[in-house]
Amino acid sequence: MPGATPATASPARSAVPPPRAASNAAQPGAAAAIAQPRGSTSDARMRETARQFETQMLGQMLQPIFATTDASRGRFGGGAGESQWRPMMVDAYAQAASRRGGYGIADAVYRQMLRIQSAAAATRTPAP
Repeated sequence: MPGATPATASPARSAVPPPRAASNAAQPGAAAAIAQPRGSTSDARMRETARQFETQMLGQMLQPIFATTDASRGRFGGGAGESQWRPMMVDAYAQAASRRGGYGIADAVYRQMLRIQSAAAATRTPAP
């Protein structure tokens, strides 16, 4: 095309932010970041993180169950729309189960997070 200018060699900036790490445990210095005083907002954040983990795990466990059901025999008759929304329904079931107390997974994860926090605090505290 006449009058067109060639593209510049400078890299284009993406509007999409870089992906976040899945967990702080995979990052260097994560133990120090976790080791904060108990009873503060970090305690509430740890509980919420453990609950979110349980929700995600329950969702992953429920996916195969709903993948094997015959949607055409259900109330809505199946179809492409139902199969597109099914993952969201499974996530909603997992969130509801987790909000109602879950299956103890969040408690176990929270206790393990407290152990990691205590171990990190013990390594930072000099012995007398």
